[in-house]
Amino acid sequence: MTTRYGYLGPEGTFTQMALLSWTASHEGEHVPFGSVDSALDALRRSEIDAAMVPIENSVEGGVSATLDALASGDPLVVIGEVNVPITFVLAARHGVQRADVHAVGTHSHAWAQVRGWMDRHLPHATYVPTLSTAAAAAGLAHGEAGHGYDAAVCAPVAAANHGLEVLAEDIGDRAGAVTRFVLVARPGELPERTGADKTTVMLFQRDDRAGGLLELLEQFSVRGINMTRLESRPTKDFLGSYCFSIDFEGHVLDERVGEALMGLKRVCAEVRFLGSYPREDGAQTDVAPLTGDADFSAARDWLRSLRGT
Repeated sequence: MTTRYGYLGPEGTFTQMALLSWTASHEGEHVPFGSVDSALDALRRSEIDAAMVPIENSVEGGVSATLDALASGDPLVVIGEVNVPITFVLAARHGVQRADVHAVGTHSHAWAQVRGWMDRHLPHATYVPTLSTAAAAAGLAHGEAGHGYDAAVCAPVAAANHGLEVLAEDIGDRAGAVTRFVLVARPGELPERTGADKTTVMLFQRDDRAGGLLELLEQFSVRGINMTRLESRPTKDFLGSYCFSIDFEGHVLDERVGEALMGLKRVCAEVRFLGSYPREDGAQTDVAPLTGDADFSAARDWLRSLRGT
Protein backbone atom coordinates (compact mmCIF):
# COMPACT_ATOMS: atom_id res chain seq x y z
CA MET A 1 0.00 0.00 0.00
CA THR A 2 1.38 3.41 -0.99
CA THR A 3 2.29 5.77 1.85
CA ARG A 4 0.61 9.17 1.52
CA TYR A 5 2.66 12.14 2.71
CA GLY A 6 1.04 15.52 3.22
CA TYR A 7 2.99 18.78 3.11
CA LEU A 8 2.48 22.53 3.24
CA GLY A 9 1.94 23.33 -0.42
CA PRO A 10 1.55 24.13 -3.20
CA GLU A 11 4.43 22.69 -5.21
CA GLY A 12 7.64 24.65 -4.84
CA THR A 13 7.54 25.32 -1.10
CA PHE A 14 10.54 24.70 1.11
CA THR A 15 8.35 22.14 2.87
CA GLN A 16 8.09 20.15 -0.35
CA MET A 17 11.88 20.33 -0.65
CA ALA A 18 12.13 18.85 2.85
CA LEU A 19 9.68 16.08 1.93
CA LEU A 20 11.55 15.31 -1.30
CA SER A 21 14.73 14.98 0.74
CA TRP A 22 13.00 12.59 3.17
CA THR A 23 11.28 10.48 0.53
CA ALA A 24 14.44 10.08 -1.52
CA SER A 25 14.69 6.81 0.42
CA HIS A 26 10.97 6.47 1.28
CA GLU A 27 8.63 6.06 -1.70
CA GLY A 28 5.11 7.44 -1.50
CA GLU A 29 2.49 9.87 -2.78
CA HIS A 30 2.87 13.58 -2.00
CA VAL A 31 -0.30 15.52 -1.16
CA PRO A 32 -0.15 19.35 -0.86
CA PHE A 33 -2.26 21.26 1.69
CA GLY A 34 -2.94 24.96 1.99
CA SER A 35 -1.93 25.24 5.66
CA VAL A 36 -0.22 23.39 8.48
CA ASP A 37 -3.55 22.99 10.27
CA SER A 38 -5.22 21.39 7.26
CA ALA A 39 -2.34 18.95 6.78
CA LEU A 40 -2.35 17.86 10.43
CA ASP A 41 -6.16 17.64 10.50
CA ALA A 42 -6.03 15.32 7.48
CA LEU A 43 -3.43 13.24 9.31
CA ARG A 44 -5.69 12.97 12.36
CA ARG A 45 -8.55 11.83 10.10
CA SER A 46 -6.26 9.15 8.59
CA GLU A 47 -6.55 10.68 5.12
CA ILE A 48 -2.75 10.68 4.92
CA ASP A 49 -0.09 8.63 6.71
CA ALA A 50 2.34 11.41 7.66
CA ALA A 51 2.81 15.15 7.19
CA MET A 52 5.92 17.28 6.69
CA VAL A 53 5.59 20.68 8.38
CA PRO A 54 7.99 23.51 9.36
CA ILE A 55 8.72 23.82 13.07
CA GLU A 56 11.74 26.06 13.54
CA ASN A 57 13.77 28.65 11.64
CA SER A 58 17.29 29.78 12.49
CA VAL A 59 16.26 33.43 12.05
CA GLU A 60 12.66 33.59 13.28
CA GLY A 61 12.57 30.74 15.79
CA GLY A 62 9.58 28.46 16.23
CA VAL A 63 6.75 28.25 13.69
CA SER A 64 3.73 29.11 15.82
CA ALA A 65 1.17 27.44 13.53
CA THR A 66 2.92 24.08 13.90
CA LEU A 67 3.63 24.40 17.63
CA ASP A 68 0.02 25.32 18.37
CA ALA A 69 -1.43 22.60 16.13
CA LEU A 70 0.66 19.95 17.90
CA ALA A 71 -0.27 21.29 21.35
CA SER A 72 -3.98 20.50 20.96
CA GLY A 73 -6.25 17.99 19.29
CA ASP A 74 -5.71 14.24 19.01
CA PRO A 75 -2.09 13.35 19.81
CA LEU A 76 0.49 13.25 17.01
CA VAL A 77 4.20 12.47 17.19
CA VAL A 78 7.33 13.54 15.34
CA ILE A 79 9.14 10.63 13.68
CA GLY A 80 11.88 12.48 11.80
CA GLU A 81 13.38 15.85 10.95
CA VAL A 82 14.94 17.52 7.91
CA ASN A 83 16.98 20.74 7.84
CA VAL A 84 16.73 22.79 4.63
CA PRO A 85 19.01 25.74 3.73
CA ILE A 86 16.82 28.70 2.81
CA THR A 87 17.48 30.90 -0.22
CA PHE A 88 14.98 33.54 -1.33
CA VAL A 89 14.54 35.36 -4.64
CA LEU A 90 12.39 38.30 -5.63
CA ALA A 91 10.31 37.19 -8.62
CA ALA A 92 7.80 38.90 -10.90
CA ARG A 93 5.98 38.46 -14.18
CA HIS A 94 8.05 39.03 -17.31
CA GLY A 95 8.38 42.68 -18.16
CA VAL A 96 8.04 43.91 -14.57
CA GLN A 97 11.04 45.91 -13.37
CA ARG A 98 12.13 46.35 -9.77
CA ALA A 99 11.03 50.00 -9.96
CA ASP A 100 7.49 48.79 -10.79
CA VAL A 101 7.17 46.82 -7.54
CA HIS A 102 4.89 48.52 -4.99
CA ALA A 103 3.67 45.44 -3.09
CA VAL A 104 5.32 42.08 -2.36
CA GLY A 105 3.55 38.83 -1.50
CA THR A 106 5.05 36.05 0.60
CA HIS A 107 4.66 33.99 3.77
CA SER A 108 5.13 35.81 7.08
CA HIS A 109 8.24 33.81 8.03
CA ALA A 110 9.84 34.60 4.67
CA TRP A 111 9.04 38.29 4.99
CA ALA A 112 10.70 38.38 8.40
CA GLN A 113 13.88 37.02 6.81
CA VAL A 114 14.06 39.61 3.99
CA ARG A 115 12.89 42.78 5.77
CA GLY A 116 16.36 44.29 5.83
CA TRP A 117 16.84 43.75 2.09
CA MET A 118 13.40 45.22 1.40
CA ASP A 119 14.11 48.28 3.53
CA ARG A 120 17.29 48.93 1.55
CA HIS A 121 16.06 48.16 -1.97
CA LEU A 122 12.25 48.55 -1.93
CA PRO A 123 11.57 50.78 1.07
CA HIS A 124 8.13 51.87 -0.17
CA ALA A 125 6.84 48.37 -1.04
CA THR A 126 4.05 47.03 1.15
CA TYR A 127 3.85 43.45 2.39
CA VAL A 128 0.95 41.18 1.36
CA PRO A 129 0.73 37.91 3.39
CA THR A 130 0.19 34.61 1.57
CA LEU A 131 -0.28 31.01 2.76
CA SER A 132 3.21 30.03 1.62
CA THR A 133 6.09 31.31 -0.49
CA ALA A 134 5.05 29.03 -3.35
CA ALA A 135 1.46 30.25 -3.07
CA ALA A 136 2.80 33.79 -3.53
CA ALA A 137 4.54 32.73 -6.74
CA ALA A 138 1.49 30.83 -7.97
CA GLY A 139 -0.84 33.73 -7.24
CA LEU A 140 1.41 36.12 -9.07
CA ALA A 141 1.76 33.88 -12.12
CA HIS A 142 -1.79 32.59 -12.41
CA GLY A 143 -3.95 34.92 -10.34
CA GLU A 144 -6.39 37.31 -11.89
CA ALA A 145 -5.81 41.05 -11.93
CA GLY A 146 -6.08 42.51 -8.46
CA HIS A 147 -4.17 39.74 -6.66
CA GLY A 148 -2.67 42.54 -4.58
CA TYR A 149 1.07 42.40 -5.21
CA ASP A 150 3.57 42.97 -8.02
CA ALA A 151 6.33 40.57 -6.93
CA ALA A 152 6.80 37.51 -4.77
CA VAL A 153 9.47 36.37 -2.34
CA CYS A 154 9.88 32.63 -2.88
CA ALA A 155 12.30 29.78 -3.44
CA PRO A 156 14.14 29.75 -6.78
CA VAL A 157 12.33 26.51 -7.70
CA ALA A 158 8.92 28.16 -7.20
CA ALA A 159 9.87 31.03 -9.50
CA ALA A 160 11.01 28.54 -12.15
CA ASN A 161 7.91 26.35 -11.73
CA HIS A 162 5.62 29.29 -12.44
CA GLY A 163 7.63 30.92 -15.20
CA LEU A 164 8.48 34.05 -13.24
CA GLU A 165 11.44 36.32 -13.85
CA VAL A 166 13.94 36.66 -11.00
CA LEU A 167 14.55 40.32 -10.19
CA ALA A 168 17.03 39.65 -7.36
CA GLU A 169 18.72 36.58 -5.91
CA ASP A 170 19.82 35.64 -2.38
CA ILE A 171 17.82 38.41 -0.74
CA GLY A 172 17.77 36.86 2.73
CA ASP A 173 19.15 39.05 5.49
CA ARG A 174 21.15 36.19 7.01
CA ALA A 175 23.41 33.97 4.93
CA GLY A 176 23.18 30.33 5.95
CA ALA A 177 19.58 30.52 7.19
CA VAL A 178 18.07 27.09 7.81
CA THR A 179 14.52 25.92 8.45
CA ARG A 180 13.90 22.72 10.37
CA PHE A 181 11.00 20.56 9.23
CA VAL A 182 9.50 17.59 11.06
CA LEU A 183 7.66 14.55 9.74
CA VAL A 184 4.60 13.97 11.91
CA ALA A 185 2.54 10.78 12.19
CA ARG A 186 -0.14 9.26 14.37
CA PRO A 187 1.19 7.53 17.52
CA GLY A 188 2.49 4.04 16.87
CA GLU A 189 5.78 2.22 16.97
CA LEU A 190 8.63 4.45 18.18
CA PRO A 191 11.59 5.13 15.89
CA GLU A 192 14.55 3.08 17.05
CA ARG A 193 17.01 4.59 19.50
CA THR A 194 20.21 5.61 17.67
CA GLY A 195 22.26 7.47 20.27
CA ALA A 196 21.76 10.63 18.18
CA ASP A 197 18.15 11.40 19.05
CA LYS A 198 15.84 14.22 20.04
CA THR A 199 12.63 14.20 22.05
CA THR A 200 9.92 16.85 21.81
CA VAL A 201 7.37 17.64 24.51
CA MET A 202 4.78 20.27 25.31
CA LEU A 203 4.47 21.10 29.03
CA PHE A 204 1.50 22.70 30.79
CA GLN A 205 1.94 24.13 34.28
CA ARG A 206 -0.48 23.45 37.13
CA ASP A 207 -0.44 27.13 38.06
CA ASP A 208 1.55 30.30 37.43
CA ARG A 209 3.81 30.89 40.43
CA ALA A 210 7.33 31.95 41.30
CA GLY A 211 9.74 29.12 40.54
CA GLY A 212 7.23 27.18 38.43
CA LEU A 213 9.35 27.18 35.28
CA LEU A 214 12.49 26.43 37.29
CA GLU A 215 10.75 23.35 38.70
CA LEU A 216 10.15 22.09 35.15
CA LEU A 217 13.68 22.83 33.96
CA GLU A 218 15.24 21.12 36.96
CA GLN A 219 13.80 17.83 35.74
CA PHE A 220 16.26 18.09 32.83
CA SER A 221 19.29 19.62 34.54
CA VAL A 222 19.54 17.14 37.43
CA ARG A 223 19.58 14.28 34.91
CA GLY A 224 22.17 15.83 32.61
CA ILE A 225 19.76 16.40 29.71
CA ASN A 226 20.56 19.20 27.26
CA MET A 227 17.66 21.17 25.80
CA THR A 228 18.04 22.25 22.16
CA ARG A 229 14.91 24.46 22.00
CA LEU A 230 12.66 26.10 24.59
CA GLU A 231 9.72 28.32 23.65
CA SER A 232 6.63 29.56 25.41
CA ARG A 233 3.26 29.58 23.66
CA PRO A 234 -0.06 31.00 24.90
CA THR A 235 -2.54 28.29 25.91
CA LYS A 236 -5.30 30.60 24.59
CA ASP A 237 -7.32 30.01 27.77
CA PHE A 238 -6.72 33.52 29.14
CA LEU A 239 -4.18 36.34 29.01
CA GLY A 240 -0.92 35.35 30.67
CA SER A 241 -1.51 31.58 30.43
CA TYR A 242 1.45 29.87 28.72
CA CYS A 243 2.73 26.40 27.96
CA PHE A 244 6.26 25.39 26.97
CA SER A 245 7.45 23.63 23.83
CA ILE A 246 10.78 21.89 24.37
CA ASP A 247 13.20 19.80 22.31
CA PHE A 248 15.95 17.98 24.16
CA GLU A 249 18.67 15.46 23.45
CA GLY A 250 17.94 11.79 24.02
CA HIS A 251 15.29 9.14 23.42
CA VAL A 252 12.35 8.10 25.58
CA LEU A 253 14.03 4.68 25.89
CA ASP A 254 17.06 6.29 27.57
CA GLU A 255 16.89 5.85 31.34
CA ARG A 256 17.64 9.52 32.06
CA VAL A 257 14.91 10.65 29.64
CA GLY A 258 12.36 8.26 31.12
CA GLU A 259 13.19 9.51 34.62
CA ALA A 260 12.83 13.12 33.46
CA LEU A 261 9.46 12.45 31.85
CA MET A 262 8.22 10.82 35.05
CA GLY A 263 9.38 13.87 37.01
CA LEU A 264 7.59 16.18 34.58
CA LYS A 265 4.43 14.09 34.79
CA ARG A 266 4.52 14.51 38.56
CA VAL A 267 4.84 18.32 38.57
CA CYS A 268 2.96 19.33 35.38
CA ALA A 269 -0.75 19.59 34.76
CA GLU A 270 -0.15 17.88 31.40
CA VAL A 271 2.84 16.49 29.55
CA ARG A 272 2.21 16.04 25.84
CA PHE A 273 4.82 13.64 24.44
CA LEU A 274 5.47 14.60 20.82
CA GLY A 275 7.96 11.91 19.91
CA SER A 276 11.55 10.66 20.05
CA TYR A 277 13.33 10.53 16.69
CA PRO A 278 16.79 10.54 15.07
CA ARG A 279 18.57 13.86 14.67
CA GLU A 280 19.03 14.88 11.06
CA ASP A 281 22.64 15.88 11.62
CA GLY A 282 23.49 12.55 13.28
CA ALA A 283 25.30 14.26 16.19
CA GLN A 284 25.74 11.76 19.01
CA THR A 285 24.37 12.79 22.39
CA ASP A 286 27.07 13.64 24.93
CA VAL A 287 25.98 11.75 28.04
CA ALA A 288 27.21 13.47 31.20
CA PRO A 289 29.03 11.41 33.84
CA LEU A 290 26.73 9.44 36.17
CA THR A 291 23.67 9.95 33.92
CA GLY A 292 24.01 6.90 31.65
CA ASP A 293 21.58 3.99 31.58
CA ALA A 294 23.87 1.89 33.77
CA ASP A 295 23.95 4.59 36.47
CA PHE A 296 20.17 4.81 36.68
CA SER A 297 19.83 1.01 36.62
CA ALA A 298 22.35 0.65 39.45
CA ALA A 299 20.49 3.22 41.56
CA ARG A 300 17.20 1.42 40.92
CA ASP A 301 18.72 -1.94 41.89
CA TRP A 302 20.05 -0.41 45.12
CA LEU A 303 16.58 0.90 46.01
CA ARG A 304 15.05 -2.50 45.33
CA SER A 305 17.58 -4.10 47.66
CA LEU A 306 16.55 -1.71 50.42
CA ARG A 307 12.90 -2.58 49.87
CA GLY A 308 13.67 -6.27 49.77
CA THR A 309 12.14 -6.68 46.30
